[in-house]
Amino acid sequence: MEAISFNALFFNHEIPFCKVYSVESKDQLEKLLVRNRISFFIEWQERRLWQRFLGSPGTGKNVFTIRINEADSMLAKGLVEGMEYVEVGTV
Repeated sequence: MEAISFNALFFNHEIPFCKVYSVESKDQLEKLLVRNRISFFIEWQERRLWQRFLGSPGTGKNVFTIRINEADSMLAKGLVEGMEYVEVGTV
């Protein structure tokens, strides 16, 4: 049997893609990524007490970091452009 060769350029290159500050926006982004066949991983981070008080209004208490494969980053940037409570490239 012949060995499978992978292009090492983008294989297993997971990058932090964006931060999401709303559960509703996170759910919307999840559906969008699944529809476009972009694999992702969500890291949930609870904000510290001082961040809750000093944070911008309406951002809630949850922060989610979305991680995707580097090969899908350009497609994903176009998809999330203009989404509310989503910050691309601030990770």
